[in-house]
Amino acid sequence: MSAALRPFAMISVEGVSRWYGPHAAVRELDFAIAEGELVGLLGLNGAGKTTTLRLLAGLLRPTTGTVRLDGLDADAPLARARIGFLPDRPPLADELRVRAYLRYAGELRGRRGAALEEGVAKVLGSCGLEAVADEPIATLSHGYRQRVGIAQALVHAPRLLLLDEPIQGLDPMQIVEMRELVRSLRGAHTVILSTHILGEIARTCDRVLLLHEGRLAAEGTQAELRAGAGGEGRALVARVRGEAAAARAAAEAVPGVEAVELEEEDGALRLEVRGERDLREALAAGLVGAGLGLLALGPLRSELEAVFHGLRGGDA
Repeated sequence: MSAALRPFAMISVEGVSRWYGPHAAVRELDFAIAEGELVGLLGLNGAGKTTTLRLLAGLLRPTTGTVRLDGLDADAPLARARIGFLPDRPPLADELRVRAYLRYAGELRGRRGAALEEGVAKVLGSCGLEAVADEPIATLSHGYRQRVGIAQALVHAPRLLLLDEPIQGLDPMQIVEMRELVRSLRGAHTVILSTHILGEIARTCDRVLLLHEGRLAAEGTQAELRAGAGGEGRALVARVRGEAAAARAAAEAVPGVEAVELEEEDGALRLEVRGERDLREALAAGLVGAGLGLLALGPLRSELEAVFHGLRGGDA
């Protein structure tokens, strides 16, 4: 992000490192986030996602560099009042009922009277908690506990919402519900969502910050990261029926193809094809035109996976 854009950013992170003795949890982070964005913080386990969120929340101070929210240091009281945070383990009070706990959380953030009751009622509705509002938190399912965790982070109407692995441990139906809840917060809040699950970033977020070994390895929209990893349609896998020599010849004859790898797989042929442009239409036509039975054709790696795979191999 260029320096010229930083004065207009809601969140500005400049040259931030956090050291623990000789170990750097994150180092030289440099990015900005605009108001209303829903940004995914993606990385392998141990990449520095939780440390980054805690720095943004003002719970940790950087060893070097600055973290600012609306021009204020993130750990300043005025800045922290604008932040809602769901850590990887929601800070729930099992002995309280949901409504009472949310009142307590709102009071801790300075809400009182009508403003407090309005905030509690709003998050009970937006987080789908009305049916369990008077149930003890200890009796709730994991999915509802996650919802209560988000509600406590929202009860004071923060401008910035930080969510650390909010779908962790949820079943497939709960993941869909949580995804819709997070999407509904876009715009009304600036949201930063951390995860190591590629699919959640692809389905939920406007933009991605990709962390690797504590550093910002890449950032941008999914399309921008795809382009950086070789582009949509430039690395394909096809499954066909037919002779191996004919399949290889047909693939290599497609204009723009640079490399073809072929192997037998479950009674069919598997072709990995790479090239300099979008090859999908031309490759399908070439394989079918050669009399081969085209069983499947798709990206070798879906969207962000190509970038993520590169990090695993140290290509970043």
